[in-house]
Amino acid sequence: MTPADLSRTVLHTVRRAVEDDELRAPVPERVSVRVPPRPGCGDYATNVALQLAKGGDRPALEIAEVLRRRLVARPGIARVDIAGPGFLNITLDAASGEEIVREVLETEFSGEALALRPLGAEEVARLGSDAARWSLLSPPGLDRSLLLVQKDSNPLFRVRYAHSRSRALQRNAHDLGFGPSVGPLDRTADTLLGALADHARITAARAPERLARHLERTADAFLRWQAGCSVLPRSDEKPLAVHRARLALAEATGKVLANGLTQLGITAPAHL
Repeated sequence: MTPADLSRTVLHTVRRAVEDDELRAPVPERVSVRVPPRPGCGDYATNVALQLAKGGDRPALEIAEVLRRRLVARPGIARVDIAGPGFLNITLDAASGEEIVREVLETEFSGEALALRPLGAEEVARLGSDAARWSLLSPPGLDRSLLLVQKDSNPLFRVRYAHSRSRALQRNAHDLGFGPSVGPLDRTADTLLGALADHARITAARAPERLARHLERTADAFLRWQAGCSVLPRSDEKPLAVHRARLALAEATGKVLANGLTQLGITAPAHL
């Protein structure tokens, strides 16, 4: 289930609750679902109960409970929790993670570069074209000299390193005689899957700064995930289905990072 699918599912759930007279509130034209800012809060969150409370006759927490009961019965949804004043935190089942990876791998992303303001010759001479372009997208106060060092403090380095790491995993797996295959993933991949699922929505907005922050989140999620699990077999271990599934996730991540960097006019090196 992609974010767009989940948004439609939540909207349909609201509409059915209103039609069944369990809720009395105007049905919104659309429902927003977003990746929560912190791990452990589900795969996606929505404030639809708070929206409905503004035009309805019940408090947000009661509306959230009505929607929670209905949503948790829908295919593809494993769990729904109510947080704060009425946010719904939604956890998808494992099959949804497989759908996200498969959709990324099958999607032909646009390679069209986004328009940025022209680079100054002095900036290019000092930073190089890639770092100079990233500097245009950096938040105020960032020390631009950080973009020249290969350290974790350099966001551009983390994004490009994550891409090169995903490519290295593909090469190493090929040398071991196996390839990726979409399959079940455990919950440690949830944050990364959420970032991948968000890629199409964020690129559609065609907002370069937003895309740069998304690439940082994706790269950081990937680096944490692959550091905590074995993507490749160890020593004499034979490749298992879990290795193939993790390799498919790594490949999907590399594809998303490469696409995002390309849209920003920045190279995505296979080796770094």
